[in-house]
Amino acid sequence: MAGQTTAERGERQQESSGPPLARRLRRPRLRTIVILAAVAVLLGAGVWVLYGSSWVRVRHVSVSGTRVLTPAEVRSAAAVPVGAPMISVDTDRIEARLRRKLPRIDTVDVVRAWPRGIGLKVTERSPVLLVRKGRNFIEVDHEGVRFATVSRAPDGVPLLEMSVFRTGSGAASFRRFGTGRLVREAVQVAGDLPAAVARDTRTVQVRSYDDISLELAGGRTVAWGSSENGRAKARTLAALMKAAPGARHLDVSVPTAPASSGS
Repeated sequence: MAGQTTAERGERQQESSGPPLARRLRRPRLRTIVILAAVAVLLGAGVWVLYGSSWVRVRHVSVSGTRVLTPAEVRSAAAVPVGAPMISVDTDRIEARLRRKLPRIDTVDVVRAWPRGIGLKVTERSPVLLVRKGRNFIEVDHEGVRFATVSRAPDGVPLLEMSVFRTGSGAASFRRFGTGRLVREAVQVAGDLPAAVARDTRTVQVRSYDDISLELAGGRTVAWGSSENGRAKARTLAALMKAAPGARHLDVSVPTAPASSGS
């Protein structure tokens, strides 16, 4: 039998090498298409679950941390869109809305409680001073924020009295610092008081920047001076009250040289 010609050998090589190479190239492409299709299906299903399904929609709103406010007030102010997809709830907007509508709220954390709840974790401001306004009282917190007006003074919160004189150091302080700054100084003093003294304080009186005094239960008075060195003054006052329990007037304006008088 005669041997194969060069042309015949070329045809045999082309037949044996061409089609398998094409098949090898087509297989990875097919796998890629299948993977991409599966990913698209999964993404579509995920989007439908988050936005179209009734499984993850807001059904209830819980409130925690309230003291003066009621949960119903917080829920009403929050206006959480019940029935909306959980993923679409704008928690930042709800937080801003609560602070704007309810100034008593100091901080609030809006959290998603999957699959169907929204939680509102509230921290309310606490008053350290009261400012009289007619028959009502304005509550002031430790940052000097006037956050609420109430008809009844809460127990254990002293009343602020501004007795700035028209002449002398009082008038000079008023011109230099203004009412806002003097109120903040009084707030600082109230915040530095020992807990037992704070509960016993009836008024914080401001005559000037460096002439702030306290009136305690039973008519006792404390000369505090300015708000500077408040913690040192607080420690000195606590020690002085123990050393002179019957004193009517206590002076801690210079904490390193306290004084007491009366009995």
